Amino acid sequence: MSAPTVEITSTGPSTKYTFLLTPHYSMIALANAIESLRMANRMSDRVLYEWRTVTIDGQPVNASNGLTLSISGALAETDRPDILFVCGGVDISQAVSDDLIAALKGAAQAGINLGALCTGTYILASAQLLNGYRCTIHWENIAALREEFPEAVISAGLFEIDRDRFTCAGGTASIDMMLNLIREAHGQELATVIAEEFIRERIRGRNDRQRVPLRHQLGTSQPKLVEAVSLMESNIEEPMSLDELAHHVGLSRRQLERLFQKHLNCVPTRYYLELRLRRARELLLQTSKSIVDIAFACGFVSAPHFSKCYRDFFGIPPRDERRLAEPEMKAQSPAG
Repeated sequence: MSAPTVEITSTGPSTKYTFLLTPHYSMIALANAIESLRMANRMSDRVLYEWRTVTIDGQPVNASNGLTLSISGALAETDRPDILFVCGGVDISQAVSDDLIAALKGAAQAGINLGALCTGTYILASAQLLNGYRCTIHWENIAALREEFPEAVISAGLFEIDRDRFTCAGGTASIDMMLNLIREAHGQELATVIAEEFIRERIRGRNDRQRVPLRHQLGTSQPKLVEAVSLMESNIEEPMSLDELAHHVGLSRRQLERLFQKHLNCVPTRYYLELRLRRARELLLQTSKSIVDIAFACGFVSAPHFSKCYRDFFGIPPRDERRLAEPEMKAQSPAG
């Protein structure tokens, strides 16, 4: 059975990506990126993208799962790509070498766009190629990267595209980054069809964030704070008061406020509001519920109040965000 073909009107040469593999790279991040490009070619019945995998010395390296892919050769032997992606994984600091840093600095001086999958961001930062750039990395590495490279602007986003730097958190986030690049280059329809083929309910965007487990942020040292946040997450539709939260975790209101301020850098009410707004965004983009119903489901007393809070936090009113996502949602619905 042949796949549906999306008509592409744009002309010009194919886009070329080179994936630079480092020892113990994340194969899931690499595979998701390449499969997105392959599916773009298949669904358009055109060679929109070309890709190759290389290493710094032309010798194959093992992925973190122990498998080894055949490669195209050494980085220095490849043609100039449109984007050079550094693919990282576990033990990323051990992958840094003088030859690798020199090659990446040379690529930057030559004006080549640079990107990273998973912990490849660490290598770009080690080469001082993310200074002043907004970037991201897998949530397990965010705190360490911020500590070691304060000149980089590190977010908890799924992916970041800042001028000529393209970074993503790895895992399935590489699909989202590639689909956003495909959408920008060739339109919403192609990106949506690819998402459907991958059985993805939607294409996540730049406003989506990695969910960093609170226990990972705090360790086991703050059980009361973890308990308070768990209560917030379980009471979205009818938010608990700060006094109720404090009572349930066995603290005074002031003690609870101090915990949030010290460890999460915000007051409890602000943290609770952001939780509710993120839940509202999930409902907005993944369901057909009305904005009024979403507002009530997430504990807001009125739709206007919800819309104001949503716009202040996400930078766009909920109605506009849903309107922008409607082509994708319609195409992915059973009736679409």
